[in-house]
Amino acid sequence: MEKKLENQGMNERIWTLAFVELFLINSLSSLGHFMMNTLMPRYAEQLGASPSTVGVVASAFAITALAVRPVVGPATTSFRNNRLFAAGNAIILASFLIYLFSYNVPTLIVGRLLQGIGMGFLAPVSMAMVSEVLPPSKFASGIGIFSLGQAIAMAVGPSAGLAVVERFGYGGLFVFGAALVGLSVILSLMFKSKEPERNVRFHITLDNFVAKEVWVPTVMMFFLSGAQATIQSFILIYAGLGGVEQIGLFFTVYAVCLLISRPVCGRVADRFGMDKMIVPGILVYALAFVVISFARTLPMFLLAGVLAAFGYGICQPLLQTLCMKMVPNDRRGVASNTNYIGVDIGFFLMPIIAGWIVTLLAHVGDGILTAYSVMYQVMLIPLGVALAVFLVKGKKMRAFF
Repeated sequence: MEKKLENQGMNERIWTLAFVELFLINSLSSLGHFMMNTLMPRYAEQLGASPSTVGVVASAFAITALAVRPVVGPATTSFRNNRLFAAGNAIILASFLIYLFSYNVPTLIVGRLLQGIGMGFLAPVSMAMVSEVLPPSKFASGIGIFSLGQAIAMAVGPSAGLAVVERFGYGGLFVFGAALVGLSVILSLMFKSKEPERNVRFHITLDNFVAKEVWVPTVMMFFLSGAQATIQSFILIYAGLGGVEQIGLFFTVYAVCLLISRPVCGRVADRFGMDKMIVPGILVYALAFVVISFARTLPMFLLAGVLAAFGYGICQPLLQTLCMKMVPNDRRGVASNTNYIGVDIGFFLMPIIAGWIVTLLAHVGDGILTAYSVMYQVMLIPLGVALAVFLVKGKKMRAFF
């Protein structure tokens, strides 16, 4: 009896060998991605791209990541997830090699489209893999800790990539990124993930790439991630118009606060319930946009970064966890894929809408700076919709909290 209880305690641990392996694999892949992604617009500009073409280079990634979703869901039920993860990283490795020989913008865009396909696989497949090794009672805190790998990569990647470029040029950056992703491919193939059910064949249907059960957290992620995309897309321009220097510190503060918020909120959610965390998370996130809209100094922007990190850092892993818990084990890959469809659409559409708002207000209002300020206030609307969806539909999901 004592032996059985001891084994149960062991099974309740988050930091198992399998979890550590997955954390390392995902962190290496994320580091390669964030080192590259931050510097792609600058590299495109160096190749002679106009500002509008730079925008195409940036958005091409999201387009193909979304386009591949119908394949990812059924693939997670038909193939071993470690092999899918390795395949996604192999595609990204190929895109980095294309960057190495991209001496013009069209070739660069081809690489970006290819990278988007690879990244379209990685996020949902990694969530499905880690859900296999986490105890049910530690889901929220486990996924929060797992996502720290991405947060660390987000904090370290841009500055590390810039340092590599300054020392070895863009060619050195592409080689270094390819090496990181290549190592992730090798470790993925060595990882032992569960075999899929033998009677499940690969075929694309609506049911095996979209999990209708998780439409509520997916819709919420559409609005929350869409608002987040406007920060990433326009905060540098907005701060520059206001004469704020060293705005790069915003992303450093944001990443550091993510490192703090995700494991803490996961533990609190496991103890008191996810529903007790999501509403405060959305409200804190909304406050960040209010602060941004009035920010004219670096300290104000840094305060907004802290609020945004804690708000989004609370909501994102909890909604991902909710998606995992609302479906049977064999549909977790499909559920994660569905969740990321919401993220992809949000990242693709909301910056376009925000850009239209800024353009319209700049022509009829008091100038471009005011237009950006009002746009960030308008972003309170999608956050309000996400909150309303949760308050109206959250009761039906209470059994999963």
